[in-house]
Amino acid sequence: MNNLLGMLIGAELSERDGGSGVAGAIKGYAAQAALKVVTPLIVTYAIGWGVQYAARRGFHALTSDPETRAKTRG
Repeated sequence: MNNLLGMLIGAELSERDGGSGVAGAIKGYAAQAALKVVTPLIVTYAIGWGVQYAARRGFHALTSDPETRAKTRG
């Protein structure tokens, strides 16, 4: 029952193309199941990347030479 929406959308899209609604329902079910797994991984990766980027910028701001920082700004 959790993937009912994916099944319904897949069946409808498949029937519009003239195919079997069952095949579309199976594809919709698989796509929704894959999204449930992949979405948290992508969000976790993005947050981790942002934290690492901010930490690296902060570290370089604290430890680099002021003249070097002025040259790299543009």
